[in-house]
Order: sequence, then structure tokens, then C-alpha cells
Amino acid sequence: MYRFNDFGQISGGGTAVLRAAPPVRQPALARGFADRLNDIRAGEMDLVVDLGADIGSKDWLRGAATCFGLCLAAWSFAPSFEAGTAAVPAPLDDRQWEEARALSFAPLAYGGDTGRRMAATGAVEALAETPERPRIDLIATMGQGDTLADVLRRSGVAKAEADRVAALIGGVMPINDLKAGTALNVTLGRRASRNMPRPLDALDFRARFDLKLAVNRVNGALALQRTDISVDDTPLRIQGIVGSSLYRSARASGVPAQAIQSFLRAIGTHADVGSLGAGDRFDIIVEHRRAETGETETGQLLYAGLDRANGKDLQLMQWTQGGKAQWFEASGVGKTSGMLQRPVPGAVSSNFGTRRHPILGYTRMHKGLDFRAGHGTPILAAADGRVTRSGWAGGYGRQVRIDHGGGLATSYSHMSRIAANPGAHVRKGQVIGYVGSTGLSTGPHLHYEMYRNGQAVNPASVKFTSQAQLSGAELASFRAKLRGLLNVPAGAAQIARKAP
Repeated sequence: MYRFNDFGQISGGGTAVLRAAPPVRQPALARGFADRLNDIRAGEMDLVVDLGADIGSKDWLRGAATCFGLCLAAWSFAPSFEAGTAAVPAPLDDRQWEEARALSFAPLAYGGDTGRRMAATGAVEALAETPERPRIDLIATMGQGDTLADVLRRSGVAKAEADRVAALIGGVMPINDLKAGTALNVTLGRRASRNMPRPLDALDFRARFDLKLAVNRVNGALALQRTDISVDDTPLRIQGIVGSSLYRSARASGVPAQAIQSFLRAIGTHADVGSLGAGDRFDIIVEHRRAETGETETGQLLYAGLDRANGKDLQLMQWTQGGKAQWFEASGVGKTSGMLQRPVPGAVSSNFGTRRHPILGYTRMHKGLDFRAGHGTPILAAADGRVTRSGWAGGYGRQVRIDHGGGLATSYSHMSRIAANPGAHVRKGQVIGYVGSTGLSTGPHLHYEMYRNGQAVNPASVKFTSQAQLSGAELASFRAKLRGLLNVPAGAAQIARKAP
């Protein structure tokens, strides 16, 4: 249906009626050049045609022609280049040609493109054999079970000279005191012939922390030179706040990891490590030596102290009584754990017995103790024994199980990393792994179980301790040494002394 104009015109004022009729079509008017120019001025004609659309249409053909014309114009205006003529070298005469041919390598004649290579001229004489280096400098390291003479012989020194050097060193210090890993700087000189070993021209090494030795050839003979190194042997004292983790706080304060483990073992014989508060302060003194050449060396733990906000303060120093070393309090009272070592220095978060499982959601037997500890805290073996399991154990995650003999065994679960292999023998207090949250676990902690004849028992019920007491002159000597340690300022260093 179309609206029809009764006047027969599209624009008019007549009345329109609704009837069935074909649509009114207006004839297309011819457009001239002026009309198209007006379209360009009005912006209705696109001068930049998209050649990717309406391929084959009039607009597309117009755009293609425009593009071709522009390219042709650009090419017509491009500058032209002519090849330059290079200078032609003068031809070689017969003598020059023969000389050049003698100095050329055959690969170049067959098309080699690696560049010009010149052969030796008549000024070079061929040698009967390649000359040796006048000297050889090398570093030899002593291995486990090596002797000084063995290392020198492996380096190319003649047996007689190696034995001579060992005798010179033995006159200054016991030759067996040289430790594995000692680096020897060896210089070998020129030898008379290839059939003879090179002579030893120089040798120097750090024999001890406070001693450097050198052997040099002087007028054809080997001579020993000794250099004593000044050493400051003031103990190193480090103090700090326990915070959320005693281990991490001590490590952040600069205490070596081995010293922290000794510290935890020491205070664990006199106090519950898991009961330490965040405001408690630790006091650690370790052996420390600093050479005048800049090297440092840290030794054993000398003193372990705790200043507790709530609880008894501790001042512990190691003392040997009856051939056995143990930690004594300032009063001379010593206490040694007889059987078991606390595996981590954390509080117990879940005890032995029935409980509702935090993940599974039902009540079942909890066959061990859960210790709260930060991720990566070292886990210590409770006693000497043999590792019977080391690996993944289902819901227990990474687990280590140790057989201590006599029907007693312990297991350590949810580890982040294991440090003990199956079948290995471990000592009490040895690191066997690190706290994690593997398996069915809600967060970093240690699940510690104990078995007696294959049956799980409460680890808290097994505890053996023995106590010792100093008295008389031994107690006086102990307290005098303790006072000397307590007089060391935190982080202090005295003037270096000359090593004996």
C-alpha cells in the first residue's frame, strides 16, 4: 500500500488517499562536472578510497587509478644513479706474481671467502719442536685424605722436590693439620727437556687462619717464608627481640644458622622454648675471629641468654664436667635432656587425643602433637636413630620417620623440604627437614608423632632428664669465665693481636 498524490506530483497540497498502486519513481537526473565539483567542495566525495572495499566499483577504479598515478609520479621524480668506475690496479709483473702466489693459501684459489690469509715468508724459520711456556701458574686444592706431597706431585712437581717442600712445612707446623679444601698457589718453572718434570719456582698458601706460608726458589734452592697474620679473637655478641619467631629474628640479627641451632638446644634443656613471648630478648655470644687481611671465622656458641618478660631469665654457658660438656646456669646448675629433643622451637597448637579434624570435618584420633612454627623453620631429630621413611606420605605430606631403637620411633610431617635420606643415620638435634604445609594442612606447622612398639603414644608423656651441679673451685672458675663473657659489649671488636 502506498500513499498516492492525486495531483501526480511528489510535492503538492492535494489530498492524499490510500490505495494499491505502484510506487512513484522519479527519473534520475544527469549529473555534470559542476555537480561533482560541488560534491568535492562539500566533502561528499571521498578522495582517499579504501581499496579493500567495493572492489570493481567506480569509486574503487577511481582510487586504483589515483594510486597508480601517484606511484608513477614518484618514480618519475626519483634521482638516477650511475655506477662509478673503480681504479684498476696495475698488473703484476712475473716476479710479483710468483711472490703473491707463494704467499696465498690454496682455499682462496678455490673460492674461499674467509678473508685474506698470508703464509709465512722466507724470514720465518721452521722449528723442530714447539717451545714450552716459560712458567705455569696453577691452583691445586687439597682433598679429603690428601697429603701436601701428593697434591704437589699431581700438579707436576718432582717427588724429591715435593718431599722437600713437605719437610720444610713440617718444620713450622704439623703437616697433618692442613685441612681439606686448602688452596695451593703453585708456580712451575722452565724445564731442561720434555722428559723431566718442571721445577717448583714458588708455592704459597694459607696454612692456618693466622698463618701464611710461602716456598720460593732462591739461588737454585727452596726456601721457606713464614708470615704471621694478626687476629682479633674477641667473641661476637648479638642481642635482639624474639618477636614472632626466635629463629627468624636471630637470623635477621646476623646469628649463623648453626649457632641458632646450638642456642635452641641449650635453652631447651632449661626452659620450654614454645612458651617464649614476643617481647622476650635473646643474648647470644659465639666464637669469632677476624684477620687483619679481612677474613672472618665464626665458631661455636659460648653463651646463651634469655631476658624474659614473664618467666625465669636464663644465663647459660657450656662447661665440661667429668669429660662431658653440658650447659650450666649462672648458679652452677646444669640440666641435660636424656632422651628426647624438642623438634621445633614453637608452642603446641593441638594436643594428643580425639579432636574434630579442621579439614575433614569429623572427630577422630589425633595421634601426635602439632607445633606452631613459621614456614622454613628447621626441624630437629628428637634422638639418635635411622631414617626409615623420607618422602610423600598421603595426607601427612612430606614426612620423615626415624627408628630410635628399643621399639621407639618418631615421625615428622607436613614438611616443606626434607633434609634426610632413607637409611641415613641421624644424630639428636640434627636438621632433618623444614616446616611447611604439605598434605592435609591448614597452615605451616609440624605434626609430630611418637610410636612405642608400633603403637602411637603421647609424645608429651615421654621425658627423661638428668641434672648436674658445680661446686667449690670448679664453680668459681665457671663464674669467672662467665663474667668475662658478659663483659663483652654487643657487636664489639678489640684491637687485633699478633697471633702466636
